[in-house]
Amino acid sequence: MFDYEACLLACARGDQRALRQLYQQDSSHLLGVALRITRDKALAEDVVHDAFIKIWRGAGSFDPARGAARGWVFSVTRHLALNAMRNSYREVPLGDEHEPIASPEFATHAGQIHTCLEQLDPARRSCILHAYVDGYSHSEIARKLDTPLGTVKAWIKRSLAALRECMA
Repeated sequence: MFDYEACLLACARGDQRALRQLYQQDSSHLLGVALRITRDKALAEDVVHDAFIKIWRGAGSFDPARGAARGWVFSVTRHLALNAMRNSYREVPLGDEHEPIASPEFATHAGQIHTCLEQLDPARRSCILHAYVDGYSHSEIARKLDTPLGTVKAWIKRSLAALRECMA
């Protein structure tokens, strides 16, 4: 069985072989995670590349008291993929006349989601925004809001249902 914690500790000491072993162990799995989020193979490959750089540079910051080493590696990749998606949403595609391509339907839905979010309890709205805008995991949200993990999961589940109903 692969020892992720020992591997990260070795990376923190500058052992390049450890990083290579980690790459061989999980690069294809990490690519799958990035691909599911980005839905773009080239972007997913860039995310995995950046993830290994971040893992190499940040291995010393891994704290086994806060979670499993493998989870940390996957979390790094997931957050980079989510950031890549957020950044791509900020890019405005231009049409032939260099006018932003935005349909009235898009503007209606954007306004509607804002209205629906405003109807949520502030704590629940915060959970949704942290999860889907900031890219935080449920456990990160629980820590940030000093709320039990089960409560955060329930709030997100119920809030998503309320948003679906409001948007319908």
